[in-house]
Amino acid sequence: MNLKEVLNWRYTTKEFDPTKKITKEDMDQVKSLLRMSASSVNLQPWHFIIAETEEGKARMAKGTQGFFHFNEPKVTNASAVVLFCAKTDADEDYYKHIADVDDKNGRFPNEDIKNGFIGAVKTFADIHKYDLKDLNHWMEKQVYLNIGSFLLGVASLGIDATPMEGIDIKALDEEFGLREKGFTALVAVSIGYRAESDFNSTDKTPKSRLPESEIFTEI
Repeated sequence: MNLKEVLNWRYTTKEFDPTKKITKEDMDQVKSLLRMSASSVNLQPWHFIIAETEEGKARMAKGTQGFFHFNEPKVTNASAVVLFCAKTDADEDYYKHIADVDDKNGRFPNEDIKNGFIGAVKTFADIHKYDLKDLNHWMEKQVYLNIGSFLLGVASLGIDATPMEGIDIKALDEEFGLREKGFTALVAVSIGYRAESDFNSTDKTPKSRLPESEIFTEI
């Protein structure tokens, strides 16, 4: 994989070809991208709703009504849509759950190291909960880390993507009962394949970024 070529190829797709579908093999890799993303202290404060069926995408499109109607075709014409959701709270039971899963997967050679891990997670979470008072935002940042790696990862598979903050969060929370489960919707990302008529395609419009001289300081 040539990273520069992938970065120049990907863009925010404005129009999907509804006749082109992502294979099951590639969707398995898409799920691996979501699951294996980095997060601070391995907190993994996320949940993903993946809509591939017409019924599922119709439910997801309930978040693109009214003011956000311009995003509806990006949902209904895509091959799949991933709704990125963040935890709304975290407590010691959740930290222990993470540690128990890690322990089962062979991450801890002994109980002392496991307990030390739980203590480290609690320490950092408490800093955000009590000192900085931004626990929710901190967990949301972890989800955005996932979104960033996701966009690059799907591009490496030759899959186009459209991240959308322009969605009705409350409508989607209600549609999928997220708040009752301790989550809230953040961003929807449609994935699939660009239509030939997409005006934003890198085949038609070159990518533009600020020059290196403006954004890098090398010391």
